[in-house]
Amino acid sequence: MRSARPVGLLLSAAAVVLWAYGMTTWQPLTEPLGPWSESLPGNNAYWARDLRFIAIMAVPLGLVLAGRGQLRWSQPAVALGGCWVAADIAIDRADPSGIEATVLLAVAGCGVLGVLATVLLWRERGGPLAADRKRLTGTACLAGVLMLVAVGIESPTDREPELNQGALATAALLVAAAVGAALAAAPARTRARVGLALGLTVVALLGVGLVRAAAPGTRLLPEAALGAVLLTGVTLLAWDWPGGRPIWWHHALAALIALVGPLVFLVAIAVPIMILLPIGATFTALAGNSPINAADSDVLLSLFGLLSGLAMSLLLARPRVEDRRLLR
Repeated sequence: MRSARPVGLLLSAAAVVLWAYGMTTWQPLTEPLGPWSESLPGNNAYWARDLRFIAIMAVPLGLVLAGRGQLRWSQPAVALGGCWVAADIAIDRADPSGIEATVLLAVAGCGVLGVLATVLLWRERGGPLAADRKRLTGTACLAGVLMLVAVGIESPTDREPELNQGALATAALLVAAAVGAALAAAPARTRARVGLALGLTVVALLGVGLVRAAAPGTRLLPEAALGAVLLTGVTLLAWDWPGGRPIWWHHALAALIALVGPLVFLVAIAVPIMILLPIGATFTALAGNSPINAADSDVLLSLFGLLSGLAMSLLLARPRVEDRRLLR
């Protein structure tokens, strides 16, 4: 896909701006006003942190798309994401807020992104390599699962309007990343695949709006349906069509995996981490924020989404028919 590079870089830049806005506008809304025990936050109180971390993860996803899945782009992109999380914690500790801080963080973040992209483009001066279809398909699957986490985040406070804004914006960005990466992974950019990509984008964005419109606590089934539609669409876009037609029973199996897989992986990953590793509480302490009430849990949903997305990628990132035969 010729447009993979500009689309990927544009998505990464949009993720940077979203991260900056989340840091300076949404994060202050989640922090309690006083140190008293009755003011300690509850479950999912730091929803802005999760949305911000998901936006950070979207930066490398865009770079992988821009580099057509090649390692010379993917490895620096992942390293940038890890460094960005560390920088996020330090910046969160400084409690920036206001328009000036938003602009400053956005400009600085886009500057870092621009420098890295320039270096990577210079290294590719001999000409772009062929697309790594498997890595691009995995990127699309990861973006799809992260979208589910973003669209389903809830809050124990009365900040639902601001949370809806953040969830909708983050989920929409990840829908674009998932569809873009899947189309880039396609063996050929045919009219049928482009039309499918446009239709999938519209349906997924409508689904994101419908999930957020549902009352908190009732979003599980709509989320599962949305994930099944998006991830199945990813396989239709990215996988081979022998003879010009999809192998429908392969996609039917993928649809079943997409329906139950993300939620199963999220639960299977979240439970042992919550019991054995207080990662959320560690991040909260490092950022200088108030600890979660002892009766509740300080979870890091973005981390669970990342690990679940990687697990789904192992199952669905099989664009070639030969890749899928290995599962038999």
